Amino acid sequence: MKFLLAAALLATLAVYSQTLSVQDTQARVLLRLEDDWALGLIHRDAAVFRRLLADGFIYTEDDRTVSRDDVLHDVVAGPDTVTAAHNEAMRVHRFGATAVVTGWLVVGGHGPSGSFDRRYRFTDTWVSRDARWQIVAAHDYLVPATHR
Repeated sequence: MKFLLAAALLATLAVYSQTLSVQDTQARVLLRLEDDWALGLIHRDAAVFRRLLADGFIYTEDDRTVSRDDVLHDVVAGPDTVTAAHNEAMRVHRFGATAVVTGWLVVGGHGPSGSFDRRYRFTDTWVSRDARWQIVAAHDYLVPATHR
């Protein structure tokens, strides 16, 4: 009887550990995709954003809401030039084939008004379709310079 109980416990632990391993792998994939976003800003890489942004993607920042096409245009031809961008304190929250990533995006560069250093609190919603993660919605809050 003890042998059967021990075998059942080991089997349960093996399945649980495999599930955690898959989740950890998917979390790493999502964090890499978030870093691809930051690098895409620096390189004005439309191909990266076309790959990351799902059809129907919606983006909100503070008081505005824009579409996938608007984001693609702003990244490639917007007035700001991003010279540095990185993510901080990212966390992945999994809900099956959906994941929410929260964190900080720190961006530096220059635009029509001169140099800038911006810090955004972000919440990104990703969906896994056909074994590929794409972002379906994103919200960024630009922290006012006086609060940094």
